Amino acid sequence: MPQFLSSRDADFEVRFAALLGMKREEAEDVDQAVAAIIADVRARGDAAVIELTARFDRMDLTPATLAFSAAEIEAHCALVSPQDRAALELAAERIRAYHSRQMPRDESWTDGAGAQLGWRWTPVSAAGLYVPGGTASYPSSVLMNAIPAKVAGVRNLVIACPTPGGAVNPLVLMAARIAGVDKIYRIGGAQAIAALAYGTETIAPVDKITGPGNAFVAAAKRRVFGRVGIDMIAGPSEILVIADADNDPDWVALDLLSQAEHDESAQAILITTDAGFGRAVAAAVERRLETLQRRAIAGASWARNGAVITVQSLDEAAALSNRVAPEHLELCVADPEALSRQITHAGAIFLGAWTPEAIGDYVGGPNHVLPTARSARFSSGLSVMDFIKRTTMARMTPEALAAIGPAAERLAISESLEAHGLSVRARLDALNGGQA
Repeated sequence: MPQFLSSRDADFEVRFAALLGMKREEAEDVDQAVAAIIADVRARGDAAVIELTARFDRMDLTPATLAFSAAEIEAHCALVSPQDRAALELAAERIRAYHSRQMPRDESWTDGAGAQLGWRWTPVSAAGLYVPGGTASYPSSVLMNAIPAKVAGVRNLVIACPTPGGAVNPLVLMAARIAGVDKIYRIGGAQAIAALAYGTETIAPVDKITGPGNAFVAAAKRRVFGRVGIDMIAGPSEILVIADADNDPDWVALDLLSQAEHDESAQAILITTDAGFGRAVAAAVERRLETLQRRAIAGASWARNGAVITVQSLDEAAALSNRVAPEHLELCVADPEALSRQITHAGAIFLGAWTPEAIGDYVGGPNHVLPTARSARFSSGLSVMDFIKRTTMARMTPEALAAIGPAAERLAISESLEAHGLSVRARLDALNGGQA
């Protein structure tokens, strides 16, 4: 059973703080192993990637077979049913339309001193997307990572997707084709991250790596950050539902389980103004767990990390939610828009009882790659902005330099940076006919 808390209880603050501080990720120390793998790939390139793939994924590859051939992609895509392809295409269309609106504009203007200022946005040249492999891989994640990159204008987009024991999910290859991915490598783990970051004889290095993975992938992304950009270090999935009593307990129970079934370390929390409704939802969760295919995983998540919290008002619910800063937040209340205006920390907000979080995972349009582990306090979900960068622009006219140059020279002198000041003074002297 989950924890049951009430804000009226004398020990509520202590228990709520403990809930926030729960360590839900595996305590396995993988960093040393990952460091060795990265060093090996940097030193031996293709040979290291091939040996590690044989060891961890039971796949014997050669440099020529590190990536799927066009014929292999065609053969696997042919296995996708028309219905599944149509669903992927609908999702891709909606994701593309949403992310196209995120593209920022270049700006240029002339200020009061006569200086021309502005900025210009340009895409990264190459991006690598990590996709967990095997039959349990998620084609929706391919769309969510690849489409924003293509909208941003990334010219070279590749995927690393392991195929343990030769297991391939045809939907992943179809999603990659729909999204416009250029190449799909059948490698995974820390060795794939290292190959994407540093390159090998066969695999060209990229500028940005995105996508989820296990503890080894996360540790590798931490280590290569700086050499390349990364999206985030994703932790276990989370959902927080704020619901009043005017909801179907079974709907809310299913929404909680939609994240609990991801991982035993996932977390599902209900905050409600009605204790009876909270108990009804908990009972509905138990009934659904009797028949859910992933009941062992979802049941462990719910029992270890789940919580039902009763509060006195929706204002109090919003305040607690901001402290949680959940990855996914559902507002199942009469006026979700009004309540949403009190939310300052959440990865994604789903408004109203007719907007289950699962819609956001697939076809809603917004990205489902979202900050976890309370990092929504300071970061955002994946977007076009992750694949572009801003370059500032400045142009001085002689008049503009005459107006603002002396202040720059003065500041350079104050910082004892003589050449800085002289580079400005030389031009000012030229404007004054050589007179200081």
